[in-house]
Amino acid sequence: MAAGVLSFVRGVDFSRNDFSGDRFPHDVEEMTQMTWLKLNRSSLERVPDELSRCANLEHLQMSRNSLTSVHGELSDLPRLRSVIVRHNNIKTSGIPTDIFRMKDLTIIDFSNNQLREVPNNLEYAKCAIVLNLSHNNIENIPNQVFSNLIDLLYVDLSFNKLDMLPPQIRRLTLVQELRLSNNPLHHFQLKQLPSMTALRVLHMRNTNRTLDNIPPTLDDLENLTDVDFAENNLPAVPDALYKLKSLRKLDLSSNMISKVELPEGSWESVATLNLSTNCLKALPEGLVRMTLLQRLYASNNELTFEGIPSGIGKLVQLSVLHLSYNQLELVPEGLSRCVKLQRVRLDHNKLITLPDGIHLLPDLTELDLHENDDLVMPPKPNEKRKALNFYNIDFSLANQMRLAGQSPCSSVSSMQSSSTKDPVARRKDFIRRRRHQADESGASKVIQGMSKIAGAGAQMAEEKENEEASMIKPAANWRTDIDRRRRQIDYKEIFEDEVGNEEGIWVWEIENFYPSLMDEAFHGQFYDADAYLVLRTVQEPSGSLTHSIYFWLGEKATLDKGMCAAVHAVGLRNHLNASCRTIREEQNDESDEFLELFGEEIVYIEGARTATGFFTVEKQAPVTRLYRCHVNGNAVEMEPVPVSAESLDPNFVFLLDATDVMWIWTGRKARITVSTKARLFAERLNRNDRKNKSELETCNELRTPDEFWTALSGSPSKPDEPIVEHVPENFVPERKRLYKVQIGMGFIELPQVEMRHGAARQEMLDTKGVFIFDSTSDIFLWTGKKANRLLKMAGQKMVQEMHRMIERPDYTQVTRETEGEESIMFKSKFVGWNDVIPCDFTRTADSVQRRGADVKVIMERDKMKTDLAALFLDRQPPMSYEESEDLLQECNEDLELIESFVLEGKKFHRLPEHEFGTFYTMDCYVFLCRYEVLPEEEDGSDAGSTSETTTHDDDRADDFKCVVYFWQGRDASNMGWLQFTFSLQPNFERLFKDKLEVVRMHQQQENHKFLAHFKKKFVIRRGRRGLTKNLGGHWPELFQMRANGSSVCTRTIQVDCRSDALCSAFCFILRAPYKTIRDDGEKGRVFVWLGKESQEHEWPLVKEIADELIRRDDESFPIEVVQEGEEPEEFWDFLGGKKKYETSGEFVKYTRLFRCTNEKGYFSVSEKTVDFCQDDLDDDDIMIVDNGEVVTLWIGTKSSQVELKLAYKAAQVYIAHLRMKQTDRPRKLVATFKGKETKKLRKCFHAWGKHKTTAGDA
Repeated sequence: MAAGVLSFVRGVDFSRNDFSGDRFPHDVEEMTQMTWLKLNRSSLERVPDELSRCANLEHLQMSRNSLTSVHGELSDLPRLRSVIVRHNNIKTSGIPTDIFRMKDLTIIDFSNNQLREVPNNLEYAKCAIVLNLSHNNIENIPNQVFSNLIDLLYVDLSFNKLDMLPPQIRRLTLVQELRLSNNPLHHFQLKQLPSMTALRVLHMRNTNRTLDNIPPTLDDLENLTDVDFAENNLPAVPDALYKLKSLRKLDLSSNMISKVELPEGSWESVATLNLSTNCLKALPEGLVRMTLLQRLYASNNELTFEGIPSGIGKLVQLSVLHLSYNQLELVPEGLSRCVKLQRVRLDHNKLITLPDGIHLLPDLTELDLHENDDLVMPPKPNEKRKALNFYNIDFSLANQMRLAGQSPCSSVSSMQSSSTKDPVARRKDFIRRRRHQADESGASKVIQGMSKIAGAGAQMAEEKENEEASMIKPAANWRTDIDRRRRQIDYKEIFEDEVGNEEGIWVWEIENFYPSLMDEAFHGQFYDADAYLVLRTVQEPSGSLTHSIYFWLGEKATLDKGMCAAVHAVGLRNHLNASCRTIREEQNDESDEFLELFGEEIVYIEGARTATGFFTVEKQAPVTRLYRCHVNGNAVEMEPVPVSAESLDPNFVFLLDATDVMWIWTGRKARITVSTKARLFAERLNRNDRKNKSELETCNELRTPDEFWTALSGSPSKPDEPIVEHVPENFVPERKRLYKVQIGMGFIELPQVEMRHGAARQEMLDTKGVFIFDSTSDIFLWTGKKANRLLKMAGQKMVQEMHRMIERPDYTQVTRETEGEESIMFKSKFVGWNDVIPCDFTRTADSVQRRGADVKVIMERDKMKTDLAALFLDRQPPMSYEESEDLLQECNEDLELIESFVLEGKKFHRLPEHEFGTFYTMDCYVFLCRYEVLPEEEDGSDAGSTSETTTHDDDRADDFKCVVYFWQGRDASNMGWLQFTFSLQPNFERLFKDKLEVVRMHQQQENHKFLAHFKKKFVIRRGRRGLTKNLGGHWPELFQMRANGSSVCTRTIQVDCRSDALCSAFCFILRAPYKTIRDDGEKGRVFVWLGKESQEHEWPLVKEIADELIRRDDESFPIEVVQEGEEPEEFWDFLGGKKKYETSGEFVKYTRLFRCTNEKGYFSVSEKTVDFCQDDLDDDDIMIVDNGEVVTLWIGTKSSQVELKLAYKAAQVYIAHLRMKQTDRPRKLVATFKGKETKKLRKCFHAWGKHKTTAGDA
């Protein structure tokens, strides 16, 4: 079993385990498919021998161990890509020389070791892109290292003893980060620096820099964003730094700078500026022009009030300001206008007072003013409450429509949706909406006004809402609504036709939720743990039949049997159309009429004849355990120890769990507070987990009863050996580890969840996940409620392997926990996980005095801001065919040429012309477009001479613009974008310089300009281009052509080859190869299927696409046009048989997508563009999808409960608004989770597929 599970493990994080000595698990050698392994902080003293069997290992981390050598097993790993062994004791002789000859080795990290020289043969690692040798004792870098390693992107040689760098460093033209801090570098003049044109980060702190050994100009370093020249005793700012246009972070601290002359136009993009520990008496006046500045550090200078620019309030992005250890007596009033300030340090100054507005900064969390002896703080204004602690929002339709009418965006949006808008305005509107969507993936903000729910306000609002709902909704329809929603059971399949149609008695027993007919020989015999259904039919003299229906319940019948007997009794009555009542009979209390059915004599049999329909959970047998109590703050931690007297210690409190009795034993030197907390913990454990079935007993070391020793050791006598102190005073419990079980297509991964300061928190657990909590002597398998079956099975297998393969004490126990039913012992392992009932303490005497006693007045005054204006705007009408053609022509007017490339392996190759317009979901493409830039027309009638006109025309002809479009399929990894960024993009930038623009686009999120270049012939196939061309084409393929909002957005995308994927509103292409070539040479056929409701102007286009892009090279596939309803039989055979499909295209006219979010600081709803796709469903938010019949509330897995509740109310408002506008199309409101979408929702999206998973979720 072990080999069967471990062979599927692709990666595991064994960090923070104790693998000292020979404790490394030998079973790791069975993980033959493992590609990554983390062994950080694992007390390793050598490279484990077991790694030699892991031939597929690509990424290995062994940081913060006790390694002195990595000889041996690393040489047996041919596919090794990264070696990270920082923070060890490795010397140069301990590094094998042959590992650098591995062709795939790209990441080399030997930082924080004891290297005195560069490892031998390092120059052979020609594929390396990361080299980190920092924090060693290296004194020299051989010339051949930088001669060969020319592909390096990251170089860190800081904290060494380098006095010189080889001149070959100029060959590192691709390097992006160069860190050389804390090296002498007396003889390094930085002359090679201008050749590193891709450089983004340059750190040279404490490297003896002067104004003479810094190049006078760095104009070629256009990408340089981060510069660190701190601790270099510079007397002034080097002139070259002023000219860096892309600079974002600059550190000049700990120098001798006395003045900063900031020229106009310099440092406009700087976000972080550090001028601390210099000789500045004033900050530059040009500082106020740095509008993007977010962090300013100027402590340890000689600044005075006159030295702070008076216009500092213009720095609206400033969030951190450090001015400690200066000579400030006042600060400018403009400081209070920096509304984003969060941390301000003004300590160790001579402050007298501060601006009054300092109290009004909304985000200020830290204000350090100590060591200002004469400071007098300004009085606080009469502050209003920043936010109420409950949802105080009026979601009535009238109020929300009133707010939408006052919204400034309402009229604008309505104007933009006008059907009379010209194509240019439409395109600008589309670009604006698409850019807005690109910005929606920022970090979500915390809404302080929605953080808690105040009981009084929320309850009153809910009661008021219920009253209004009861007044609006007629009470007479509740039964009809329930009947309509109830799932009906077809009793014709349960009861036979002759049942109840003739005289007789029938008896059924309830088995697995359904009735099972019994033989007449068993009538009158009832098991006391079963339930039965009895029918008696009698024929009256008139010929009509009368029925009597009973359901009998045994004394020990399970809940499911009793309920099903009652339900099926009613179902039987409805099946027979009987007018009788169903009669309940109970064991030992039967009616006389029921007894007469069986001759007044029935037999009771003990037990059950049928099985219950419920699943039974077998609990683990109770085991006696002994815990040593530790107090960590307010929490009590229980550490299992061996169940023996030798484990007792006079300094501690112990909990002996003997199931029926729980003993709290207190040592003579233990603190009484620990004993009290241990008893409280035992009481919680008994109340929640044992249902108060255990008894609690307390004793101490001096008075220990015999019953305690009996429960501990089985003998009532006290052990002969005395109880001594054996636990060290500095003992710290072993660090806990939380693993997240992840599965994929044929693999299992076990990464660790990062726990800050080693503390586990409840928020780390995901309801859709399975986690393993490992504290060495206790292992818990936690299963979320929404975890799928395969994930649960993988978790059960892996927790068994984790328990077996790692060396553990004999008393280690594996416990399974389910979300919502966690044990107290499991909760005690997490910080702050307590079963505390939330209470509302807002209605205190102080709050009543400040805010008044009338809750209605308070709610009206403190209503929260919402923006639901998008819900009341009309749907943007589709662009007419004529307008679309005009837009298509306009988008191509300025196009001079277009060249296409596709990523194959690690290089971009030119795309063949016949493949232009064909994309694959697992590939990345690059399109280089050259556009003509026409100058604006100049007024005036005076024309120059003929020669001047000719020169002007030549200049105009040379004016152009290049746009590089990077297209990424939804199944492609981000490595393509990185490859383009590091290899192809720099080449384009060198060629076109400032005339180049790079646009990154994802599948089905392309802009109009890009789509127009393909003239509606845009095909997206599944898979990878090379693999599909070589091995594909032997099975049927189905493509759907669809345009959203405009024919410019026409795409033909491959969908599942099934007949139920068809839709009458669109055209489809079916490429159907024959299994064998026919006698006439035909290899297959291409069907063009025209839906009844599809547009006629699309029919010629779909035929052209089928002919030019769907048919494969060197194949003769005749094209056959098929109208819907006239399909040949073989057409359905290729689709797996004819099935029911969507025959109405009405939903296309009504489809809308809204996004509900609180990232702006308040709840708002915005509408997505008409050309939306599946990837527009944001996992962090709630989406509202309307298809004209059903309004679906789509719930993202990372959305908050606050968003869910408010989005539900917003959806109700939307439906109520449509009920007035579209009276003939009532909507139904449903909810669905990500991954559980219905077909009614999926049809709104073009080519619905599986949801994408990020690297951290995979």
